Amino acid sequence: MAELVVVEDERAAGELVAGSIVSLIRRKPDAVLGLATGSTPLATYRALAARISDESIDVRGVRGFALDEYVGLPAGHPESYRSVITREVVEPLGLTPELVRVPNGDPEQIQHAGVDYEAAILAAGGIDIQILGIGRTGHIGFNEPGSSLASLTRVKTLTAPTRADNARFFDSPDDVPMHCITQGIGTILRARHLVLLAFGEAKADAIAAAVEGPVTASQPGSAVQLHPHTTVIVDEAAAARLENLDYYRHAWSNKPEWQGI
Repeated sequence: MAELVVVEDERAAGELVAGSIVSLIRRKPDAVLGLATGSTPLATYRALAARISDESIDVRGVRGFALDEYVGLPAGHPESYRSVITREVVEPLGLTPELVRVPNGDPEQIQHAGVDYEAAILAAGGIDIQILGIGRTGHIGFNEPGSSLASLTRVKTLTAPTRADNARFFDSPDDVPMHCITQGIGTILRARHLVLLAFGEAKADAIAAAVEGPVTASQPGSAVQLHPHTTVIVDEAAAARLENLDYYRHAWSNKPEWQGI
């Protein structure tokens, strides 16, 4: 069973996760972070940036791997995930840009981009902590419903709901790319610690399916149940459909502090 933590809001979640990442970096200065994009992890990145600045933490050796990238957007496009990761993670945290990788969405190199990315993750020793969000369809990364639970980094076709959700970042819904390259579910499950974040009522069904439903490719987020160290952090609204909510609260309130998340 995944550990589930209910927090007051995104800020509280961000501080909790940032504390765990800071502890990791202090133990392992060349820690490898798995980086999600979108609005969900922004509070975590802000809290982490504040901790790094306030405590003068040396992050020059920290490495990072983004979950996914659009296919066909130039690297300099403001909504390419290379640009987003640079803007929202690398620069605020003070990471070394050359140590943060994003899947290659260049159509000219796409046929071997997935294999190349898998090799880079393995060469780095694997991801220590993978930050995840979850879509309304239950997708993690861009692994849409029907994705193999053993899948590795590859090209996927985005569903209409996912493109609609992402249209707010583009001038027109038609500008949202049809294809992406994403870490697979199997890739994600190789990380040593998964941290899944979700906020708001719109994510309640997806969280209930991921945490308490059957493990199925129809709900890609449910794959986190297969991982030995998964922490799911949600607000009250996102927790609203959970049947075992009282137990999760009880377990968290009685957890030894030294265990962290």
